[in-house]
Amino acid sequence: MRKFILVILGIVILLIQQPSNVLSKDRFDFEKAGDAIWEGETDEKIVALTFDDGPHPDYTPEILDILEQYNMKGTFYVMGAHARKYPGLVFRAFLEGHEIGNHTFTHNGSITYLNDELTKTNEIIEKITGKYPATFRPVGGNYNETVISIAKKKGQKVAMWAWDQDTRDWDDVDSKTIANQVIGNLSPGDIILFHDAGGDRTPTIEALPIILRFFKEEGYEGITVTDMIERTSER
Repeated sequence: MRKFILVILGIVILLIQQPSNVLSKDRFDFEKAGDAIWEGETDEKIVALTFDDGPHPDYTPEILDILEQYNMKGTFYVMGAHARKYPGLVFRAFLEGHEIGNHTFTHNGSITYLNDELTKTNEIIEKITGKYPATFRPVGGNYNETVISIAKKKGQKVAMWAWDQDTRDWDDVDSKTIANQVIGNLSPGDIILFHDAGGDRTPTIEALPIILRFFKEEGYEGITVTDMIERTSER
């Protein structure tokens, strides 16, 4: 009898817990609500090139030069501390038609400090460019309902990247590996993850011309994340 009661209690507990699991949000819920984006849903040959962790006094200017050479636009997810240190680089990127996004102030992704991290960086970006950043990229791509809610309250969409377009340039890979990753997985609407700081970004700089030449040959246009959001169809 006792065993039977325990079984019944177990079933009741499962039934009580089930609605919470069913109602929990996933990527597709956030995309449908328009609160986050991983990639654009489109047949148009457009991609969004994104660069995290900068600006960097050496790497960022080289990347900007390459983007200008190939007439491609990108989105730079800057850290507030770096933006405050190198405002001229942020302003240059902005003047050249690139988007400036928020990537926290100190690369601290803790929920406890996220509100302050976003606020400080938003203020710095707006002071430099005169424009409030429209998008936010979480540290390490770590997101949940709380992260997205905090960004949403600040009027910002969370910008991730296509699951097969993490170049892993943060993982000490060579330029050939980076280029092959992007070219081998290329699809219309891709949001592609690069870095312009946080380590040796020489391989990224060496890979970019290879990638962008391929884009040109295939008729792809490099646009900002906000442009991707505006130009792609609703899910």
